[in-house]
Amino acid sequence: MRASVVIPAYNEAKTIASVLAAVKNGDPFIIGEVIVVSDGSTDETAEIARAAGVRVVELKENIGKGGAMMVGVEAANYEVILFLDADLIGLTPAHVSALLQPVISGEADMSVGIFEHGRIVTDLAQLVAPFLSGQRAIRSEVMYQIGNLSGLRFGVEVALNRYVDEHQLRVKEVVLEDLSHVMKEEKFGVVKGLAARMKMYWEIAKCVTRNTGWGS
Repeated sequence: MRASVVIPAYNEAKTIASVLAAVKNGDPFIIGEVIVVSDGSTDETAEIARAAGVRVVELKENIGKGGAMMVGVEAANYEVILFLDADLIGLTPAHVSALLQPVISGEADMSVGIFEHGRIVTDLAQLVAPFLSGQRAIRSEVMYQIGNLSGLRFGVEVALNRYVDEHQLRVKEVVLEDLSHVMKEEKFGVVKGLAARMKMYWEIAKCVTRNTGWGS
């Protein structure tokens, strides 16, 4: 069993090279391909990814995280999908292997990465809501069973969690030490960053309260 690594990215030129370096230094017998979905990026995200030698799917418009993830799933060729955020800080090949191992081995249907001993702000955020982590491996057939994630943006992790819970699939939490990500306030400045964060929380809240029937 092998994995496709799918990295949805929107204007992540500053961090995507280090993320890709960690993935490409992972186990080549497990990692079959790396796919970056540039979700309407206007910076050099796509160019940097191509220079790293990975597959790039470049979307003309920003369709949101859920849509970009599903584009990556549709382009993937292997039995397991590993989703990674493009703004990670401190990602290592060991983190990649730790996320993949439970699903590759058949121990779990989905793994979810939890930050620990990274940066205080991101550790606290995941302590409060670990289920929102974007770092997760999942069997590709499960993604196709869920189906309608394309309309979601930041609520996609909630949808994944709800589906596996409703269908009693096996989930393994994986501690990712010394890993964090760039906060929105760092990317956009305090005012725009807070606005982006509130928008994200609103989309998550809508997804939590939505009666979806995913995969039914």
